[in-house]
Amino acid sequence: MHPLRRRARHLRNAPTDAERHLWRFLRRHHLAGHRFRRQVPLAGYIVDFACPAQHLIIELDGGQHAARSEYDQLRTAALEALGYRVLRYWNDAVLQQTTEVLEDILRQLERGNGRG
Repeated sequence: MHPLRRRARHLRNAPTDAERHLWRFLRRHHLAGHRFRRQVPLAGYIVDFACPAQHLIIELDGGQHAARSEYDQLRTAALEALGYRVLRYWNDAVLQQTTEVLEDILRQLERGNGRG
């Protein structure tokens, strides 16, 4: 098995509190029928959540990301170059403002993928 796939599997089995919380709303097509996958290897990275049909990626950021903003910008640029839209939310927002986060994700899904 490729090391990136192995790492993705490990991350799926050990989600953060925010990832576990958001996944409850994204799994099994719960969000307006859209299918999401979690911990997806893509472009040499592992993204937290992806909706392949809409070319939408959701990344959850904890405190460590404040010191990694340049890395996150490069990562986002690489994913956008493949035609994905990347949404980023702080873990605290997912846990404390879940309704607002879900509404924003839904708005982005309704925008469509802008392709074709």
